[in-house]
Amino acid sequence: MSAVSIQNLSKIYPEPVGLLGRLRGRRPGPGFQALDNVSLTIEHGEFFGLLGPNGAGKTTLISVLAGLAHATSGRVSVCGYDVQAQYALARRSLGVVPQELVFDPFFTVRETLRLQSGYYGLRRNDDWIDEILANLGLSDKADSNMRALSGGMKRRVLVAQALVHRPPVIVLDEPTAGVDVDLRRSLWEFIARLNNQGHTVLLTTHYLEEAEALCGRIAMLKSGRIIALDETAHLVEQVGGEDLEEAFVRIMENEARKREEAI
Repeated sequence: MSAVSIQNLSKIYPEPVGLLGRLRGRRPGPGFQALDNVSLTIEHGEFFGLLGPNGAGKTTLISVLAGLAHATSGRVSVCGYDVQAQYALARRSLGVVPQELVFDPFFTVRETLRLQSGYYGLRRNDDWIDEILANLGLSDKADSNMRALSGGMKRRVLVAQALVHRPPVIVLDEPTAGVDVDLRRSLWEFIARLNNQGHTVLLTTHYLEEAEALCGRIAMLKSGRIIALDETAHLVEQVGGEDLEEAFVRIMENEARKREEAI
């Protein structure tokens, strides 16, 4: 049983018609295909990287994995639990750090984490909350209201929320976008420690050097399709340590050359 299993996953967002269009009998068009027959397996204890430029489909894949969006076709499971048929069990096995800064402005940091714990039926887990706060440099902000925090501190609270129920699988959707160097360093030290303790980590990013430093394997996503999937060292050797856009160009050129040689 894998930590994450994604088999032949496709997601099509239908073209919006609107009320006036429906009244006029207009039918929706083919829509936008965000994911196209994506398949990959992540084993327990892996630190796995999902790379792609903006619009590649990374966040859509995470949304389907978390049960926030329904797949058009294919099957997705977390720790053996189907994300649609066994939503509660799958969601309990998953901790997601979203890309957007979403928070409730009426609670303190500690109240936010206690509330998040309650969603999973957890009570009296202040010892674990204190440990998370300490590791994320939030101990002195525990009684601060969420709206009083800086953007970087709010990002740390999002990480804490994802970890409060001790999920075996942690998903980080571009968690260091727009954050300072100190936060990036402390965050990766903590996540790497959790990975060493057995947690599976799925990181989405558009920073090739970040994935190279952290991930054992990398999948590259472009226009909703996986164009490369390999161990990090092999993939970096193939693209020559270039930036992400250049890496995609090099991979596409290599694939085209292989097809021509096969013909």
